[in-house]
Amino acid sequence: MSTTPLFAADPLDPLRVTGRLERLRVALATGETDEGAPDALLVTNPANIRWLTGFTGSAGVLLVTDEHALLTSDGRYRTQAAEQLVASGADHEVAVGIGGVSTQRELLAGAAADVEVLGLEASDVSWAAVRSWETVFAPRRLVPTHGLVEALRAVKDEGEVVRMERAAAIADAALAAVLPMLAAAGAGTDTVTESAFAAALDHAMRSLGAEDRAFETIVASGENSAKPHARPSERVLRPGDPVVVDFGATYDGYRSDMTRTFCLGGAPTGELATVFAVVAAAQAAGVASVAPGVAAGDVDSVCRDAIAEAGWAERFEHGTGHGVGLDIHEAPSVGAGSTAILQPGTVVTVEPGVYLPALGGVRIEDTLVVTATGSRPLTRFPKEVPV
Repeated sequence: MSTTPLFAADPLDPLRVTGRLERLRVALATGETDEGAPDALLVTNPANIRWLTGFTGSAGVLLVTDEHALLTSDGRYRTQAAEQLVASGADHEVAVGIGGVSTQRELLAGAAADVEVLGLEASDVSWAAVRSWETVFAPRRLVPTHGLVEALRAVKDEGEVVRMERAAAIADAALAAVLPMLAAAGAGTDTVTESAFAAALDHAMRSLGAEDRAFETIVASGENSAKPHARPSERVLRPGDPVVVDFGATYDGYRSDMTRTFCLGGAPTGELATVFAVVAAAQAAGVASVAPGVAAGDVDSVCRDAIAEAGWAERFEHGTGHGVGLDIHEAPSVGAGSTAILQPGTVVTVEPGVYLPALGGVRIEDTLVVTATGSRPLTRFPKEVPV
């Protein structure tokens, strides 16, 4: 396997975040909550801070008011914060305050002097954190907000899609590089465990230029393949096994997600062959339904109906997909009843599956970007590969 990073000769310019803070301010102005409309937002989710400012440090808080923005962090990130905000174009919009916890809180409280109602990211703060922020910002009223930044992140710009394409290409190439291990296991000529194959795949992604895996790689064989989120074990891969491989790469912060299911040693037979065919048809139908103006819940219905017609409705035990970006699971949800409307630039997965405890499981997944006329796949590894 080549150890040369796939895109070493073609580096990307830093992502520009210009205009994102203004979009958030518009969302704040129209984002009435049950407890009133906030006139500022305290952003504590690291992915949201990165998306708004370009700052990637592990410690930071961003206060966004109707006129100003302040990013605070500690001394470890003094130089990094300044450099990254310049690179992203946020340095003219965001002030930076560096210091210990007490200093940061004093700076944030001062920057919020004219704020009356301050929004907190409800899904990111604990009850203890809420009580602490109440002390920092007293007498201002704090209210919960839900998904304000995440909703903006759901539609990717060209720079974000390029990064996800690269993450997907790295994952495709990594799987191709380690596939001979499955062929050897299927032929019975080598002993390969789930964990060994997962480790080899992770190493291949790193060698090809991924900064990290997108999530904990799933390799599930035989009876383990009937567990949708099985962890790689020391089970030895055997001829005739179905093997679910669910994995992705991270490139410049952005992730890919793909699942392929293989049958070791030849084509599946009997009921397992039917499962492979039904899941493949359901996934193809779901992919074909992804287009602008379509409700995400309708994509789920397309896949679910195809599996239900085959008599396995109760064995499709998770949603059809999810958004992908800086996080591996983000808006929109592609599940039953989801009313999110797909738009050009939305990136989602389509991943139906059937899981039969006595037999095994099959899942097929691609990451797609919605286009003006339909969608195109970011993950491109073939779905029918003999091993």
